[in-house]
Amino acid sequence: MHELSVCQALVGQLEALAREQQAIRVVKLLVGIGPLSGVEPALLSQAFPLAAAGTLAQDAELTIEDRPVRVHCLQCGQDSDASVNRLLCGHCGDWRTELLSGDELMLVQVEFVREQAYV
Repeated sequence: MHELSVCQALVGQLEALAREQQAIRVVKLLVGIGPLSGVEPALLSQAFPLAAAGTLAQDAELTIEDRPVRVHCLQCGQDSDASVNRLLCGHCGDWRTELLSGDELMLVQVEFVREQAYV
């Protein structure tokens, strides 16, 4: 299950961001996953608590957002939605397209708690 290693890298990224923001805990995170990313969202959800155990993201709420497959047609110049196994233009039907989205795995949003200063 490579989703565990993906989660370990994600936790590393969260820890680096937390240091930059002088945060002590991660409360929530939003991850966008496209169907062509090679990552299974359900397995990522299961692996995250294992990777986050003992870290500042241990109790964080993970939300996964599905990202659409979108293509740009090199024939007609239009952008359209496409399906995973059929990257055809939704306007003219041509097969000469460029992938715009659907293969991404990205950290979209993070909510931190900062240490409170006592005076």
